This record gives sequence, structure tokens and C-alpha cells, in this order.
Amino acid sequence: MGIADKLREKLSKLPEPLQNEVLDFAEYLMRKLDRQARQDDLDWANLSLDHALRGMENEPLACYEISDLKVVFQ
Repeated sequence: MGIADKLREKLSKLPEPLQNEVLDFAEYLMRKLDRQARQDDLDWANLSLDHALRGMENEPLACYEISDLKVVFQ
């Protein structure tokens, strides 16, 4: 018997108010899992950006002149 079957069996024996508590808890766990997945995505994005920009802080700043402009809007 798998976990889902065991859960169904136990849940069916609980009164409805307690079934609602179990449902609330399951929904809480799903939100928690979703938040963690989004945080993991953000962590990977930040790591990727950190690696992409690594060493750029040592490069000289670009200095542009008016003559570098191809189009001038007035």
C-alpha cells in the first residue's frame, strides 16, 4: 500500500472538521514548496549574474565622446 492509499484510508476515518485541517496543512505545504522553488530560481539567477559579471569591477569605465554618437536628438 502506497503513501497516497494510506493517507486516503486515514483521512476517510477522520471527521470533516479534521479533514479540513489536513487540507489546510497540505495547501500550506504546497505554498511552502512553491516559495522554495521560486527562491531556488532566484538564487540560481543571482549566481549566474554574479559569474557573468565577475571581473568587470576591475575594468575601466567606458568614456564616450559626442563624436561617438551616431544619432543626436534635439
